[in-house]
Parts: sequence; structure tokens; C-alpha cells
Amino acid sequence: MAVWDRFFSNWGRAAAQQLDFGGANGAVELTKRHPSFSLTKQGAVTGNLRVNLSWRMRTSDFGDRAGLGQGLRHPMRKFRPEMVQAQGPAMVNVDLDLACLYELQDGSKGVVQPLGNILGSINSPPYIQLSGDDRFGSGSGETIYINMDHRADFKRLLVFVYIYDGTPAFDRTHALVTLYPGNGPRIEIALDERAPEARSCAVVMLENVKGEIVLRREMRYVYGFQAELDRLYGWGLQWGRGYKTKV
Repeated sequence: MAVWDRFFSNWGRAAAQQLDFGGANGAVELTKRHPSFSLTKQGAVTGNLRVNLSWRMRTSDFGDRAGLGQGLRHPMRKFRPEMVQAQGPAMVNVDLDLACLYELQDGSKGVVQPLGNILGSINSPPYIQLSGDDRFGSGSGETIYINMDHRADFKRLLVFVYIYDGTPAFDRTHALVTLYPGNGPRIEIALDERAPEARSCAVVMLENVKGEIVLRREMRYVYGFQAELDRLYGWGLQWGRGYKTKV
């Protein structure tokens, strides 16, 4: 019986691990139980590491006249939020931005972000570049490119998401950060935890640990913006209020 008990115990742990790492179509999913992933051990430390933010808006559960009308014919439907792809200003009331705080081995620090049009550079320091600013949650979202051929220059990189404009509503945006290494499976981190008043979220940290490049799930929501994340992680930058041009 002891042998069988051990067998089923080990089988259960293996099954649980598969569930934790079972993202869509074979993707690795960083979770609370398994928060870290070694890019070095996966041989995924060359070329460009793409970090993509995609998101969709969930319409309000209440106050939608069409939804209320349908609820009379389908009583349970009014409790099922309607999903819509965020593609235009009429459908969107929140603007998510993807950004990255960086610290290089030579001590230089900074940020790559849409605000201020600080897009970085892929072939010169900080070897990080942002594709641009997606204000309406389009299908392609926003992407940060990290030049892993310069991994030895990195000390730590913190990828974070903040709500530039609109109601704090991380739990309604269905945001997903996906990392695409140059080799191996993609890594997914869903911003699905409830934090009703949070305006920023530290999503994932990339660290150079004695030459090994390790990803670590953070998922730390804060109620302020970049300056609060800076204090939380001890970056030591100076911050001021910034604005985007209207579109």
C-alpha cells in the first residue's frame, strides 16, 4: 500500500505541476505556485525576447439597456458579462500601457514607456525598445523587444503595466502579458487578480543571477504609478507628472 500511496502522491504532484504550467497551446504559465522560469536552462537567451501586452474590455454587468432586455428572455444572461474586443474609443474607457524599468550592470538605470515617448533602443543601451503606444486595446497590443544578445549587460528588468487614463479596472480588462523567447515556448502571465483601485502592476522581473537569466512572476498591484513602483523595488529614479497628446 505504501508503494501505491507514493505512486499516486507523486502522480498527483506531477499532474498539478502540468496544470500550473499548462497555458494555452503548450505555453508556460507563471503562477503563484511556480513563479519562476530560467531562460538560460531553456536555451532561450539569444535573439530578441518579445514582451507583449494584449487586453480586451469587459462591458459593465449593469446599465446596458440591450443586455437588460435580453435578460428578460434569458434570465441567467444578465449575470454573464458580455465580452467585446477593444478596438475604438467608443468601446474603451481605459488605456493600458506596457513599460519596463531597467538597471544595467554598469549602474545605468531608466525606463522605457509610451509616456514621454521614451521608446528606448534595441541595438544600443538599454537594448530594450517599445513598439509604440496602443491606446485602444487593438489585437496586436503593445510590444517591448529585449535584445538578449546583450544579456550580460542586464542586471534586472521589471516589466510593468499601468493605467494611464480611465477608471482603475484591471479586473475588467482581461490583460495578458506574453513573453516570446527566441527559442522555446512562450510564457504567459494573466493580470486577473482583483485590485479595484490599483493603477499599476509589476508583472514580471528578469534578473541576471550569476550569469543565469531568470524570469520571476511579480504580480504586485499598487495604487500609484511609476514612482510608487520605483520605491517598492528601490530603483531610485526621479519622476514628474507627464501627459500624452490627444488623439
